[in-house]
Amino acid sequence: MPDRDPLLDTLHQLLLDAPEGLGEYALLKALRERRIEPLPEGPLSDPLILFRCHFLLFNALYRLRDRLNGEGLAQLEIQPLCIRLLPWRAGQQALAEDDPLRAYYLDESQLGTSAEEVEDLLVSFWARQAAPVDRARALALLKLEDDGELSRRRIRDRYRRLAAEHHPDRGGDALRMMELNEAMEILERYYR
Repeated sequence: MPDRDPLLDTLHQLLLDAPEGLGEYALLKALRERRIEPLPEGPLSDPLILFRCHFLLFNALYRLRDRLNGEGLAQLEIQPLCIRLLPWRAGQQALAEDDPLRAYYLDESQLGTSAEEVEDLLVSFWARQAAPVDRARALALLKLEDDGELSRRRIRDRYRRLAAEHHPDRGGDALRMMELNEAMEILERYYR
């Protein structure tokens, strides 16, 4: 029998007590109320504390999943909105091991991520969340459609034609020119 780990044991019990599953926040809250090591104390509104709590929770979840699979006890479904135990099925362990998120969260060197790096991760995350809307808006502003043949050159040519037409020095609208510049910046991220 493997060494017992209070964090894994508590997580396992919390999940046994909630067969419908729990979200990440509910699990974090329950663990912090029990003052389970090694979760840091402090406000979750602090991005670095939140990152470390999140990382430690998911590290523990992946270790618990490996332990449960190894013992043939249960499958552990890990998603931010629903973490739950499922009946164990032979052969599922191999699928669980080939998981890029598992590799990330089991790499404890990631816990050394600095406050600045956490801030960069958050900015990048929110930019990706808004990206599909921004990209569609940018294409519409440049009056382009992504027909599978859209290239950086085609975007640049279209931008230049519209910029020549709408540039304030040529009697165009400054606001429209700013929108075109913003659209070009957004599309340059997609079509490098």
